[in-house]
Amino acid sequence: DVRVLNVSLRGGLSGHSPIGKKEIEQFQQSDVMATTRLPWEWYSESGLGVGTRLVTSGGALRAAGETAFIGTFVPGLAFGPKDGRFSLEIGGGFALLSQHKFGTQDMGGPFQLVWTTALRTAVYKAIGVGYCFQHMSDATLYGANGRGVDVHLFELSYRY
Repeated sequence: DVRVLNVSLRGGLSGHSPIGKKEIEQFQQSDVMATTRLPWEWYSESGLGVGTRLVTSGGALRAAGETAFIGTFVPGLAFGPKDGRFSLEIGGGFALLSQHKFGTQDMGGPFQLVWTTALRTAVYKAIGVGYCFQHMSDATLYGANGRGVDVHLFELSYRY
């Protein structure tokens, strides 16, 4: 049963402890995200288990007075109850950027790899909140000089 589970508004800032090389600029990201349930899942009779998800987003990445479009495509796993009232989600995919240089920080190129870990929960009827740690880098695809960025994103969701 492939279906959209939620649509979210997200916003956040880069941290000061990136994975890999240290960030030179301070980043802000804002986007619209959709989570889609994929058909592969394994749940026990109690309702706890793991399901597959596809998270897609589109929005803006800003640093050093410059703004770029960012689009992400991240398949992953969601651990928790089948009804999705709360979940721990992990995933890996890719991002495309309309520009990859922000002030003195060069991210290497427009294609970036993305790794995410997120906690999400319903808070009132169809409204949910979440936190997502997102690491993005070129993984030296464009050479050893590219620098990634780690962003802490906070989400406000509408659950279907």
